[in-house]
Amino acid sequence: MHNYGERTLTLVRGEGNYVWDDRGHRYLDAISGIAVCGLGHCHPKVTEALQEQANTLLHVSNLYNIPPQQQLADRLVFLSGMDNVFFSNSGAEANEAAIKLARKLGNERGLVTPQIVVMEGAFHGRTLATLTATGNEKAQQGFAPLPEGFLRVPFNDVQAIENLAQQHSDIVAILLEPIQGEGGVRVPDTDYLKQLRTLCDRHDWLLMLDEIQTGNGRSGRMFAYQHADIVPDVLTTAKGLGNGVPIGACLARGKAAGLFTAGSHGSTFGGNPLACRAGLAVLETLQGEWLIERTEKLGEQLLHSLRMRLGDCPGVVDIRGQGLMIGIELNHPCAELVERAREQALLINVTAGNVVRLLPPLTLTDEECQQLANDVSTLIQQFTPQAV
Repeated sequence: MHNYGERTLTLVRGEGNYVWDDRGHRYLDAISGIAVCGLGHCHPKVTEALQEQANTLLHVSNLYNIPPQQQLADRLVFLSGMDNVFFSNSGAEANEAAIKLARKLGNERGLVTPQIVVMEGAFHGRTLATLTATGNEKAQQGFAPLPEGFLRVPFNDVQAIENLAQQHSDIVAILLEPIQGEGGVRVPDTDYLKQLRTLCDRHDWLLMLDEIQTGNGRSGRMFAYQHADIVPDVLTTAKGLGNGVPIGACLARGKAAGLFTAGSHGSTFGGNPLACRAGLAVLETLQGEWLIERTEKLGEQLLHSLRMRLGDCPGVVDIRGQGLMIGIELNHPCAELVERAREQALLINVTAGNVVRLLPPLTLTDEECQQLANDVSTLIQQFTPQAV
């Protein structure tokens, strides 16, 4: 199908923080498969785990106990402060599980149409429910009728949610990304998540955090909410958890943890032995090689270098981010920069039309970090309004 449009680059091999195309050209990968390959490409510990599991057992379904699944669940619960886990194949499926948890809670409370508060600029997936939760009219176009049960407010605006609470007695949850990724790497105020935690506690709502992109060390913590010193009721993660092997997880605690009962939700492939071995290898590597702590320092270094080079550059509106999740907002569309970067042996991404998004591997070296800052700065300086 033609939903991805025309693709002009064919990648055939990867090693570390680089990929090669079918003509032998090497590129520094600063998008990591959209925040997936946090350990870079063909990381030896992940490769070894996959090879061993492929030689042992690939799939049996969730009719049976799966030791790597239990081990990964235990590790995730320990790292997150949650109580239990449902495994899926993707971030969208993990968010579907979160939405179903909120609906289940609402139905148990006798609500006809339980409402979930979602954000403008959000991105939660492409299934019908997650697409409805997503704050992108372009992505929703052509797929009506969309499911009901969602109330949208501006991101980083607690008062807007307070106002909704006065108008709606059927709200059961808030769903949001701690940092909006597809929405332009938008970082909220430092006390935003704490205020939402307090608000949810006061109204007996679920605080549901979508850490599909921000989780697994990307922000400089295992999960971005840990910067705010809170714990959500529901947490979703995927992308970097498998370093390229499809896996998602929906974690819950407290009243949310017991909502799913036997037969109420499921997945044929979710949490299979291969995917869970990949997840275990990723978490062990993130912790064993101190990559999360290093990510926080690299992110600060990258932001500082970009701000030094681009702080006074015409057309640059903002340079923001946390950890190795960086957005450079311009005052004009800049999709053309993706192709220009490829010509300079660099893979980047543009989101929200005018935000250069950088999601490099967490294994980036100091030298590669400086190279990335220099190359991106040069590209943007050459793409100011005067040069367009």
